[in-house]
Amino acid sequence: METQTTISQYDQQAIDFLKSTGVKFKAEFLKFDKHFENDKEKRDIYLITLKRGTRSFSFNFGQSIKYHAKSIYMKNATKGETCFYKKDVPEVKMAFTYKLELDYIINKQRAAPTAYDVLAALQKYDVGTEDDFIKEFGYDSDVDTYKIGLKIYPAVVSEYDMVCKLWTDKEIEQLQEIQ
Repeated sequence: METQTTISQYDQQAIDFLKSTGVKFKAEFLKFDKHFENDKEKRDIYLITLKRGTRSFSFNFGQSIKYHAKSIYMKNATKGETCFYKKDVPEVKMAFTYKLELDYIINKQRAAPTAYDVLAALQKYDVGTEDDFIKEFGYDSDVDTYKIGLKIYPAVVSEYDMVCKLWTDKEIEQLQEIQ
């Protein structure tokens, strides 16, 4: 007997947004490693693909460290196996491939990021100039932090450009409501 999963209003909002804009969401497990330059702990890293017609954007997404304890995927994965998980919603399928660290995979259970996790984290606003970004996001407190901000800025601008290519201005306003 299959257990019924309750979908939060946040997850439902993201699912509805993707469905209304015709965007397909895919999360593929890449590895268990440090994601950000200053990470102290490892986390699951996924390749996220958002696709709308012929337009597609892929990027790495470091899953929240809190998801290590969440258990929604199969227990006995084998190396190279591709699994599909549908969260009781036929329109949304999250695909992931187990590739690395077989022992970790068998002994731990993974939780791929949901559409909500990803959409809430996307850069949905123009960050302006490099100086604007540094000040607005608090990278101006010291020299080391400033250097980190300078490294991050191009990626944030690129992500916002991708958002603008994938969705219309009106759709981006709707996307901004997903927080």
